[in-house]
Amino acid sequence: MFESFGSLFGRKSSSKGGPSIRESASGSSPSRQSTHDRTQTYSRVFRYRLPDGQTAAPGTVEVIGSFTHWKKVPMIRDSVLDAWHVTVHHIVGNRTHHYMLLLDGKPAYDKNCDGLAVPHGYDEAQYQLATDKGPRVFMLFAQAK
Repeated sequence: MFESFGSLFGRKSSSKGGPSIRESASGSSPSRQSTHDRTQTYSRVFRYRLPDGQTAAPGTVEVIGSFTHWKKVPMIRDSVLDAWHVTVHHIVGNRTHHYMLLLDGKPAYDKNCDGLAVPHGYDEAQYQLATDKGPRVFMLFAQAK
């Protein structure tokens, strides 16, 4: 009885109707890989509303940042809420990103940002805001699922 029991573990049986799990070259199955091998991402909703007292709406509102490789992502206007919004997916977690909001191509302040950072590199420097403490871009702290 023990011999047949031991032989069950020593030999791979074919699974009937179940998912097949292939072993990788290293000998570990995908289900045994650590979570560090997979990059955690998350989604973030960016919103912009006109400041109190401002009535002139911009022609375009865009978000741009390290998570978009500094390519402009247009925001959609919601006329009911009188606001602009966009959801950006697949933002890499466990790091801090820099970004800016652009109104008609010019940097604008985001009251919902996580903080301000000194711009690094040409991509960030061309979209910086002037502050009392020098040029700054917005920070987006990493999140996890």
